Amino acid sequence: MKNKILGSTLMIAGTTIGAGMLAMPLTSAGMGFGMTLVLLVGLWLLLTYTGLLFMEVYQTAKQQDVGVATLAEQYFGMTGRVLATVSLLVLLYALLAAYITGGGSLVSGLLPETEGDSHLKIGILLFTVILGAFVVVGIKGVDGLTRLLFIGKIIAFVFVLLMMLPKAKLENLTAVPLDNLLVISAIPIFFTSFGFHVIMGSINSYLDADIRKIRIAIFIGTLIPLGAYLLWQLATHGVLSQNEFVTLLNQDPTLNGLVKATSQITGSTILGEMVRLFSALALITSFLGVAMGIFEGVGDLLKRVNLPTNRFVLTPLTFIPPLAFALFYPNGFIAALGYAGLLFAFYGLILPIGLAWKARQQHPNLPYRVAGGNMGLILAFIMGGVIIIIPFLMQKGILPSVAG
Repeated sequence: MKNKILGSTLMIAGTTIGAGMLAMPLTSAGMGFGMTLVLLVGLWLLLTYTGLLFMEVYQTAKQQDVGVATLAEQYFGMTGRVLATVSLLVLLYALLAAYITGGGSLVSGLLPETEGDSHLKIGILLFTVILGAFVVVGIKGVDGLTRLLFIGKIIAFVFVLLMMLPKAKLENLTAVPLDNLLVISAIPIFFTSFGFHVIMGSINSYLDADIRKIRIAIFIGTLIPLGAYLLWQLATHGVLSQNEFVTLLNQDPTLNGLVKATSQITGSTILGEMVRLFSALALITSFLGVAMGIFEGVGDLLKRVNLPTNRFVLTPLTFIPPLAFALFYPNGFIAALGYAGLLFAFYGLILPIGLAWKARQQHPNLPYRVAGGNMGLILAFIMGGVIIIIPFLMQKGILPSVAG
């Protein structure tokens, strides 16, 4: 059982550390390290809270191995199921599309240059086909591969930090935002950096709905990414001059652009390639967790309407939509994350808050309740509403756009 707690912790951390982390330097280049630190800690508190809310509501589930959509139907009827299912699937598809475009851009950087973007599309296809095979095997295959890759990711990350932190300069870390409103504009992108909620159904079932074990997995599994994010931002903001970095990213706002910018500003090709390796491993672990979440969501939906749920049906339904987006918009890394942040505000905030509110009304004597009471639910709900409208304010020009 201890082994399962470790596996669950790493799956949460692995799912969390992905495209959101890699997009941080792209979106926070004009913000400065100080405001980035405040934003990260605030979002960690908020999303750990709502993750625990899901666990609270799962105490009332009629069966142990149900998805979040089934919980939504239990409390809000078919309307709840439809909203939960649609928001989950579109969110996961947006995240998976981001991971595929990001992974494809990193793989394409290793391929020979070709006319147009055909080498980028080849990288996208290679990334998806090879890693998608592990997802088809199931959660045990994902668990095993995640443990292996997580170790490699830690080693690569340590090497990147050891190479970058000695180059950090105080004047870079104390840079103020180029525009204070950039902090608000970056929230939807940073918001996806703690998106472990998409596998809460799998974690609940994997740990046999044991509250103590799930709490351990959530706290440790989210603290690991928070620590990694802070070190990552300390390194990138400390090494990369704000004006130089912003200029280079405006030319190529992709992960491959981040690698090129790192190499160019530091004058170290080795450091750039280490950033590529770490980015690839981070994308892979997150890709595995999110794809597993789509498998669960689609399978839960098909069960509800009595349709087959075998791997031959679930595999194309899982991978074809995000792959199509990635092939048509191979440079859509930040765009896909922006859509994901908008949808995750509903799935990761509004939905668990609504479920917890109803569950507390119908089950006033639950064994475990998340701290904060109903006032905590109200405050988190308001934050969710604010995050949802941010992309629309950016479209209207009221808020500045982030890189990419």
